[in-house]
Amino acid sequence: MKHILLIASLLVALSGKAQNAEVTIDAAQPSSKINKEIYGQFAEHLGSCIYSGLWVGPDSEIPNIDGYRLDVFNALKELSIPVLRWPGGCFADEYHWMDGIGPRSSRPTMSNNNWGGTVEDNSFGTHEFLNLCEMLGCEPYVSANVGSGSVEEMQKWVEYMTSDGDTPMARLRHQNGREKAWKVKYLGIGNESWGCGGNMRPEYYADLYRRYATYCRDYDGNKLYRVASGANSGDINWTRVLMDNVGRMMPGCSLHFYTVTTWNGPKGQATVFNDEDFYWTMGRCLYMDKLIQQHDSVMSIKDPQKHIGLLVDEWGNWWDVEPGTNPGHLYQQNTMRDAFAAALTFNVFHKHTDRVKMANIAQMVNVLQSMILTDQKGKGHMVLTPTYHVFHMYKVFQDATALPTTVACDSRDVRDDYTKPFAQDNKTTVPLLSASAAEKNGKLYIALANVNLDKQQEVDVKIGGFKARSVTGEILTASRIDAYNDFAHPERVTTATFNKAKIKNGLLKVTMPAQSIIVLEVAE
Repeated sequence: MKHILLIASLLVALSGKAQNAEVTIDAAQPSSKINKEIYGQFAEHLGSCIYSGLWVGPDSEIPNIDGYRLDVFNALKELSIPVLRWPGGCFADEYHWMDGIGPRSSRPTMSNNNWGGTVEDNSFGTHEFLNLCEMLGCEPYVSANVGSGSVEEMQKWVEYMTSDGDTPMARLRHQNGREKAWKVKYLGIGNESWGCGGNMRPEYYADLYRRYATYCRDYDGNKLYRVASGANSGDINWTRVLMDNVGRMMPGCSLHFYTVTTWNGPKGQATVFNDEDFYWTMGRCLYMDKLIQQHDSVMSIKDPQKHIGLLVDEWGNWWDVEPGTNPGHLYQQNTMRDAFAAALTFNVFHKHTDRVKMANIAQMVNVLQSMILTDQKGKGHMVLTPTYHVFHMYKVFQDATALPTTVACDSRDVRDDYTKPFAQDNKTTVPLLSASAAEKNGKLYIALANVNLDKQQEVDVKIGGFKARSVTGEILTASRIDAYNDFAHPERVTTATFNKAKIKNGLLKVTMPAQSIIVLEVAE
């Protein structure tokens, strides 16, 4: 059935008059590596992301492996997740890690004050998180408590997780069933310290970072990559203060940016929007490009060699919650519009691999722009979202070498009621084709997104420094831009083999249906 629906959607998409576009790729001038961590995930104790999403407990009737939902685990394993951030988010600066160790039956409960006042039973804690990362084969990214925690608490947590010596916290870990220390690479020194993490001034946070980071030791061969709590969106002054007062003491600093219409009022429904709303969303997510340029320019004053990484460890679309769900749980559906936002954002990240070293979409399961939705009534259903499929298609770019890519295409003016410093007459321009390219193991990978909702595009791809001889591809599209998967229709939006790419006289020609995302593999 899904193939019939896909064919129908392709016929609809191909019916509009074609536009012409050109993509130029210079394979002879490779750029820097696309760190695999750019495809990172984020799992906060928020709504049903952890409980009933990732974790159901070993006694659940829902099939599980050591308490982790089996269907969710297998889907995540298929994504080749490189890094997973936990436990927050805003939750991190109210989380006290000792509440989440030891026998689950004796762990204290707490109120999740940031997210709906839900009672947190702490059954998913340090062991459960780090064991999950080992099972998934990904790097843990632990976001530690600065807002309400102490230096001693953070120092002991690092010791508990990473010390293999005869130390007090290592002995406590042994008592709790784990002999060998875990490898923990990434440690966030607080989260959103300008907001829910303490409403701090950047100067004050910079001093706190220096203090907390000093006492987070590297134990027994484990080397921490300490991440400073960086700016909210366009707050360039925050980045400037960190660079002036912390500098090379921070291997990386974070940046948070959401594609959101407003913080204080209705954001719009995930599944109900018009064409203008769609193009606005594309313009808004492309603001990421300007944000990175801004922060990079400030960082480069003190760090022209770009040793300090920029980690976009929260990003994605933020819509109103689904009707009838807890407003504090941020549960939203996921449509083809969200898939496009992910694809365009990845193409932006690929342009800035010299500075952007990690990104973590918010969030992994059941929250905001998630990969997976699970049944909120506890019936054990699971569905993969359109955004999941983009991550799956793009995973070939993990640790590939970015290639300079330029695009010549039509564009569309859309309203701009948020990014006014970069707009004229409250308008911004959205290119109707987005592209990026990379080389890996002797093959080229090309990502193309036809943003045009009405017309197919005939795309000529010129590749310099590489003799293209064969091409295969995968496509994600649907008959409607508001199409989504639900438990009754889990494969309404899914990927399929793409065969409308041909190589003729060294030129790669691609016929792209309207509203389609394509990843091509090109071999010599």
